[in-house]
Amino acid sequence: MKVEQIYTGCLAQGAYYITSNGEAAIIDPLRETTPYLERIRKDNVKLKYIFETHFHADFVSGHLDLSRKTGAPIVYGPTANPAFEAIIAEDNQVFEVGNVKIKVIHTPGHTMESSTFLLIDENGKEYAIFTGDTLFLGDVGRPDLAQKATGLTQEELAGLLYESLYNKILPLPDDIIVYPGHGAGSACGKNMMKETVDTLGNQKKVNYALNQPNKEAFIKAVLQGLTPPPGYFGMNAVMNKMGYESYDNVLNKGLRPLTPEEFEAAAEESGALILDSRHDTVFWKAFIPQSVNISLDGEFAPWVGTLIVDVKQPLLLVTEPGREEETVMRLSRVGFDNVIGYLKGGIQAWIDAGKEVDTVNRITAQEFAQRFKAGESLVFDVRRESEYAAEHVEEAYNKPLAYINEWIREIDPKAHFYIHCQGGYRSMMAASILQARGYRNFTEIEGGFQAIAQTNVPRTNYVCQSKVMNLS
Repeated sequence: MKVEQIYTGCLAQGAYYITSNGEAAIIDPLRETTPYLERIRKDNVKLKYIFETHFHADFVSGHLDLSRKTGAPIVYGPTANPAFEAIIAEDNQVFEVGNVKIKVIHTPGHTMESSTFLLIDENGKEYAIFTGDTLFLGDVGRPDLAQKATGLTQEELAGLLYESLYNKILPLPDDIIVYPGHGAGSACGKNMMKETVDTLGNQKKVNYALNQPNKEAFIKAVLQGLTPPPGYFGMNAVMNKMGYESYDNVLNKGLRPLTPEEFEAAAEESGALILDSRHDTVFWKAFIPQSVNISLDGEFAPWVGTLIVDVKQPLLLVTEPGREEETVMRLSRVGFDNVIGYLKGGIQAWIDAGKEVDTVNRITAQEFAQRFKAGESLVFDVRRESEYAAEHVEEAYNKPLAYINEWIREIDPKAHFYIHCQGGYRSMMAASILQARGYRNFTEIEGGFQAIAQTNVPRTNYVCQSKVMNLS
């Protein structure tokens, strides 16, 4: 038996590949199937099952393409009702893969079809659980996402999650391995650990949700501090349930090279959004006017979903030459399949063609320290609420990037302001969106708060983020 966790940092997502005696199973695969197919060929095994823990909201699974290419059936837990052929397992139903068994444990709460898969090894030992979004390390799945689909309140779903965890998961052996669907950085939870594998016994000790005295306390603790989910979540859930275009088609369509003239014409004809995936350190110096910058060198896909939201939005790409396919692939992971082409030769081709470029007014933290005037300078901190609460520039306002589409309307365009995040990644996204919406009277700070902290700009006293979240 072999168990491999295939972890994707951009999405903070774990897929799982299990082999035994010539057969294989895959749990929660990502959109692109090539890595899985290569493993199957290399190991000379047959893919027997594709298990889905639930209808994912934060990414588009590769279950359909993988099933088409291998013939392996897709397996969901009880109550799932996909628009395509699949095995809808019963609670406690067992599937054999080589010499091991995978038992379906129905664990509703995050969604109604959510299921945990229990791996039983060749000796009959309960070896591991693949918990999807039911149980994370340090946290549990948020119960507020499936309200519309189920007609239940978040309190009712949290109550179901309590029953699933306390009655079905906690009685399992302490030495059983927990393989979660996500880790720190995912919007599917609020307090996930950076580790991606643990034992159930340790989670019983350190996970706040597994240490509540009763159901009422659990519901209160789990619902406390939840931020609004990204707007694209519902669209991804629909794609996972109803089906989607083949990834191969999406890739072929998106990898259409366009000259500057063709790119310009396509933008005018299609109303496409120009997405520039270059690093913030180069984007600010020269970019196509109205471009939105979301760099590949970070949590690219989740930020695309959070900021652009509409998965059907036509997109035109500006990338570092050679990273076009990576950009299309990572967009497809969150359902943004409507890429209509990319700028051949990148921004340099645009400049060489004599086309107009824009810039962002960026200064160093040292320059900011020289210009900053307490009580007069207006500062917007676009980090998360917990980061801001832990420590921030005195008198700065917290304007989280995730909510820019709301707070941007409140800005006085006549009042100059400074903008920063932690390191520059998020503030450059905000700067590009601000300028695309017509706001120019601001200055972005290179290096963000970590650079500001090295200057004499007054800051609040540091408070540990875990205390800020107050999850106990």
